[in-house]
Amino acid sequence: MLKGERVTLRPIREADLDTFWLLHTDIANRGPYYPRGVLSEPTFRKQFAETGFWTREEGTLLITTGDGRIVGSIEFFPTVRYLSEVELSYQLFDRADDGQGYVSEAVGLLVRYLFENKALNRIRLIIHPGNAGSQRVAEKNGFQREGVMRGAFLSGGRYQDVQLWSIVHDDVIDGDGA
Repeated sequence: MLKGERVTLRPIREADLDTFWLLHTDIANRGPYYPRGVLSEPTFRKQFAETGFWTREEGTLLITTGDGRIVGSIEFFPTVRYLSEVELSYQLFDRADDGQGYVSEAVGLLVRYLFENKALNRIRLIIHPGNAGSQRVAEKNGFQREGVMRGAFLSGGRYQDVQLWSIVHDDVIDGDGA
């Protein structure tokens, strides 16, 4: 578990599966910027049975509050084989939790953990230009905006531009970041 002031990041337990499945499949809780795809229930449960949603290369953790309430999830996964990087993806399950600092703290905790424990030089975020909340999360954690990836994200039936943000190992471990 990774503990912060407001949140704890913890592995998904078997007892969480029904709740996490319902949250995963509720695309209404995703807002306009989070991908709409879902896993089938058999695939979802099979992946949990095989890996617990955690391997050496990728993983998913629940974001919980001090009282144990599940407020979101955060994951990391490889991008392209030849790059020494992973991408982070995160989601709050209830819009009422927006602006509470849960995601900012979760990102900072996971960034530090990954740089301290993985042979990894870069972590990236892909952010829709209209997603001001995620841009603030990136800035608060020391990510730098690198540019725009044109037409890279399918949402609302059309391809849209996204921003590429990154942070590197030395920004965090030897510098002042996250």
